[in-house]
Amino acid sequence: MPTPPGCSRWRGHFLVPGLFDGTHEFALEPLDSGTRVTQRERFTGILVPLMRSILARTERDNTRADRALKARAESAA
Repeated sequence: MPTPPGCSRWRGHFLVPGLFDGTHEFALEPLDSGTRVTQRERFTGILVPLMRSILARTERDNTRADRALKARAESAA
């Protein structure tokens, strides 16, 4: 999958590919009023159904990090 301009993406595996894989992406989109930052994370593999509670915490923590980044960027502007 090609990475578009303004995007940083990486993929990690637990032990071997296909067991539990995670793709994380940050995308920067220029706007007239500044920059939109989008964070995405996608998990695949046969262990994903067993990891639901961990993934829910990961999503919660990512949401907190996104809010903190937004607050810091807006206070610096």
